[in-house]
Amino acid sequence: MTIFALGINHKTAPVALREQVAFSPEQLSDALLDLTAKTAVTDAVIVSTCNRTELYFSGSDDQSKQVIAWLADFHRLNPTELSSHLYLHSADFAATHLMRVACGLDSLVLGEPQILGQVKQAYSQARQLGTIQPLFERLFQKTFSIAKQVRTDTEIGASAVSVAFAAVTLARQIFGRLDAVKVLLIGAGETIELVAKHLLEQGASQMTVANRSYDRAAALASQFDGQVVSLAQVPQALVDADVVISSTASTLPIVGKGMVEQALKKRRHKPMLLVDLAVPRDIEAQVADLDDAYLYTVDDLQNIVTQNLQNRQHAAEEAEAIIATGVAEFSQWVTQQGNIDWVRDYRERCEQVRQELTQRALKQIASGQDAEKVLMELSVKLSNRLMHAPTRTLRTLAQHDSTPTSEVISHLLDV
Repeated sequence: MTIFALGINHKTAPVALREQVAFSPEQLSDALLDLTAKTAVTDAVIVSTCNRTELYFSGSDDQSKQVIAWLADFHRLNPTELSSHLYLHSADFAATHLMRVACGLDSLVLGEPQILGQVKQAYSQARQLGTIQPLFERLFQKTFSIAKQVRTDTEIGASAVSVAFAAVTLARQIFGRLDAVKVLLIGAGETIELVAKHLLEQGASQMTVANRSYDRAAALASQFDGQVVSLAQVPQALVDADVVISSTASTLPIVGKGMVEQALKKRRHKPMLLVDLAVPRDIEAQVADLDDAYLYTVDDLQNIVTQNLQNRQHAAEEAEAIIATGVAEFSQWVTQQGNIDWVRDYRERCEQVRQELTQRALKQIASGQDAEKVLMELSVKLSNRLMHAPTRTLRTLAQHDSTPTSEVISHLLDV
């Protein structure tokens, strides 16, 4: 059996097609069972996220073609059109791909950690449905072990590689714990929503959202039990804010130097971190001139992100080496399993010959034939039958100049 990885991702297809190929959580169980029933693959795992849909399975080359046809049929897509956006890896290349995916090396954001959890969930669901056999059990356990080693031994996930995460990382570096820090978020678009998500993950629990549209601010704040204020209330909200992060589409600054100066006085000059992620700026540049006000712009954070991406690229190179070792170890295990099967089959064949000849000899003795003569005949026939196949193979190899080395022959024949 060969391991295959069949998929479509952000590199090979537009989002419109990826949406059509994605499996909803409600579909996955039925899809896995349908896949194994219609293609007879022995192992099957489906990983489906916003950026990729991948099918991992073991089988033959013919079965891999059946899986492609099944995928198109399941989603009612044109097989030819779909195939032009698919990639198919096999054997060690499939194992390498799975490990790279689990380590975040194949993600849109290099080193992102969420994909490992998604792969683990896909494996767990497949295991519950019985579509995980010993081969994939070993493959996925090895993959999880390698992913853990990559996270532990490299800096692949240590650096912020988005301005939103960089802003939160900066706040954490300055304040340490964020659970007691009061945060004012100005805006309610995608960037601020992502900032809020990262803040929540880092333990922030006191967040206020200020936005032109109250309903949109309320919808965002409801996700983390936050407070809502209007843009007109920002001057009052600044007084309580330890961290201010702003990203709106305003063409004019929302937070001015005087506004911050008044807030600092009321705070008795307790320091304030301000992060402006907007272009054009939401916070006047002169705010940086104030004592106790620490202003960072999107350009400042972008420089951090650029440096962090370089750091992650270096970590990715280290991760690739770890993955290569992991794939080699898994491949060696697969080879050993094949050898074990070969040895088992050979010993079973020898046992069949022994039993067959023994039963014949016992019948001869029972019929009154001379026991010594029967035993001599048994020994000759047994040795001839056991030696026939190996000696025939050696003669064939010799005729084709493919004779193994004397050392191999010596070990094989124990001579």
